[in-house]
Amino acid sequence: MASGEEDDPIIQEIDVYLAKSLVDKLYLFQYPVRPSSMTYDDVTHLSAKIKPKQQKVELEMAINTLSPNYCRSKGEQIALNVDGTASEDSNTYSVKMMDKQTFTSIQSTTNTSRYAAAIFRQGELHVTPLQGILQMRPSFSYLDKADSKHREREAANEGGDSSQDEAEEDVKAVTVRFSRPESEQARQRRIQSYDFLQKKHAEEPWVHLHYHSINDGRSDHERQYLYCQSMGVLTSSFPCFCRAVEKPAGPSNVLSMAQLRTLPLGDQVKTLMKNVKVMPFANLMGLLTPGTDSTAVLRCIQQVALLVQGNWVVKSDVLYPKNSCSPHSGVPAEVLCRGRDFVMWRFTHERSVMRKEIAGIIKLPPEDVKDFLEHMAVPRINRGWEFLLPSDSDFIRKHPDVAQRQQMLWLGIQSKLEKVFNFSKEDLAPKKDQPRGVVVFAFVHMSGEQRLKAARERARQNPPSVQKDLRAPPQGQAGDCVSTGTGVRVKEEPVSDAEDEPMDTSSAALANGSINGYPSSATSSPTSDPHNGHAGTPAPSPSPELRDFVWNTFRKHYVLTLSEVKRLFNLHLASLPPGHSLFHTVSDRLLQDTILMSHCKQILVPFPAQSKAAADEQKVFAVWETGETFDKHRQVLYEIFTKSYRVRRNAIQAKLTHELGDQSTKADMDRLLKECCVSIGGMWYLKGTLQS
Repeated sequence: MASGEEDDPIIQEIDVYLAKSLVDKLYLFQYPVRPSSMTYDDVTHLSAKIKPKQQKVELEMAINTLSPNYCRSKGEQIALNVDGTASEDSNTYSVKMMDKQTFTSIQSTTNTSRYAAAIFRQGELHVTPLQGILQMRPSFSYLDKADSKHREREAANEGGDSSQDEAEEDVKAVTVRFSRPESEQARQRRIQSYDFLQKKHAEEPWVHLHYHSINDGRSDHERQYLYCQSMGVLTSSFPCFCRAVEKPAGPSNVLSMAQLRTLPLGDQVKTLMKNVKVMPFANLMGLLTPGTDSTAVLRCIQQVALLVQGNWVVKSDVLYPKNSCSPHSGVPAEVLCRGRDFVMWRFTHERSVMRKEIAGIIKLPPEDVKDFLEHMAVPRINRGWEFLLPSDSDFIRKHPDVAQRQQMLWLGIQSKLEKVFNFSKEDLAPKKDQPRGVVVFAFVHMSGEQRLKAARERARQNPPSVQKDLRAPPQGQAGDCVSTGTGVRVKEEPVSDAEDEPMDTSSAALANGSINGYPSSATSSPTSDPHNGHAGTPAPSPSPELRDFVWNTFRKHYVLTLSEVKRLFNLHLASLPPGHSLFHTVSDRLLQDTILMSHCKQILVPFPAQSKAAADEQKVFAVWETGETFDKHRQVLYEIFTKSYRVRRNAIQAKLTHELGDQSTKADMDRLLKECCVSIGGMWYLKGTLQS
């Protein structure tokens, strides 16, 4: 230690003090359009004003019109364009010549906690934190004023002089319209719009200031506040200020691994995913503290990321929190999340996507679409945007329970996206002109009858090949098999009713080898085969857990379409703990039977002929009996909607009064509509039947 001190001796010690007198009032002005040698210290400052909340400053400075570099004719022309020929007090240039210019500020940075102004005196360094750093740039608002004057003159010339003798205009009828009450979603969009922000900024009043030159006595007096006024106290205060700067709450753009590992595990995972965007699980474990429990990491990663091709991609709502907006276009966070979720969802089925196709569906500005793609893909020549990382099949094989839960989450997200962007699963089918190198993983749902037809067609076209396959069946496979052209072996057994097949939103509906799927084990028993089960096999009875789920769901929502029930069911499956195998083989038929067993009925709503609703969206179920006297009100309402797709409130009220008499009150009417209906344009619809 002694030798080290001799090699690097201390030359001088300087005491550092923190001055607080101007801590909320000190601004640093920068003038980027002029070199530091050409200051404005000697220029006459005509006025100054500030908006403290926005940290916006305006300075008016005189222009030396007697300078040989000043063009007098240009100055007079600008003044004429701006103010015209009239002499008024409101003129921008009172001397008919451009004799001043305005400087407007913009913030250099919004976070000034790491910046301070320092002054050195008599071996002491006095530091004052900055309130703001502003860049002063010339304002050209006078050009806008000149342009508006020009347009006014042109409009006056086109209109001509109006005569006082002209007859008054005929009295015209005016239609008065009242705007609808603004919804919360519309209000949020309006608040985040550019026009609203500009209006709010304009509402803050200007505070007029007095400018004092650098050599003025008042300036010298104010400079004294840059020195620490209480030497004993501030010596111990400055280290606190340094700690606030040097130890932020969490890493920002540049991650310090030492600081990162001081955070809780959940915050570590969130910070890493927010910065990296896409990461394999093995890489994530390598960045965390050695010895971290992988089960705990899996629990944390599922809260902030989704599984895409075996890799983890940060969730959209982590990148775009609520009440935020796009830095490019100002689009609200909710819309951005839907668009980015669609891009992520497409990558769960394809290795590559086309940017134009994505933009055509999500209808967002090109800058936002490019941001989405850059988060998780790289551009390839003639192949669009390819997913950033190779598929991690090892993770799916090691963690099938996590893969299954993620698969269920994606099915729920898919159901939402289909409604928002108006597309169907058929859009995922492989195209004939698919470019080489693009691997498409589509949802394929083939019934037993379709498989049997394909096998027979294959046998008819190529009998020798089929006979060879039949003579050498695969080891461990019982029964006669037929090989299709794609290498799929199909048992020749009686075909089950299509209603007994698993619903197409369950995990069994995924294609073999689906990127986000888990290896589906083939059932060994014919009766348990969802595609090739025996005809006439009785439908399994619903489990108590399934009945409880259906009953609780309908008691909460009252009216649901089959499509919405399946979506909620998938979300419920995804919320179960890893490894839970509950409801693993629930078919559409079993789900509908369970609904009907839960005191519900199907409401045959007469959808319009031009409706684009899918078959599952046209199956509407509603709670029929709960044991309450209010059941009568619901049953009357359901009867109305079996005759009409949409009705007015007064028609519902009249029907209730006719059927129930004085038992129906306004409070009952309000409750009924709130529980079972939605309204748009003065018309009421059953929940789920109104297509967006």
